[in-house]
Amino acid sequence: MYAVINTGGKQLRVSPGESVRCEKIPGEIGEAISFDKVLLTSDGEEISIGKPYLESKVTGHIIRQGKSRKVVVFKYKKRKGYRRKRGHRQDFTLVKIDGIDS
Repeated sequence: MYAVINTGGKQLRVSPGESVRCEKIPGEIGEAISFDKVLLTSDGEEISIGKPYLESKVTGHIIRQGKSRKVVVFKYKKRKGYRRKRGHRQDFTLVKIDGIDS
């Protein structure tokens, strides 16, 4: 069984028992969360597609709040002496999926 959810402007394929890394969701570690924007569900035989969303819910709990690895942003113009170096670390939330409710 799996579902496709929409969170943080991205679509993620999730199934019960797996851990998913998604954009920052406010909350404490161990706090239960639910995803209401379910685009698709499948139980192995039958596939349900929403228009645009289904009435289903995906539940889970927060395992970790953190920052991903640094991405270096380097701007450069040849022969002009223009150089800018910056770094960025995106916040993320690690969520353990508990179940998919139809």
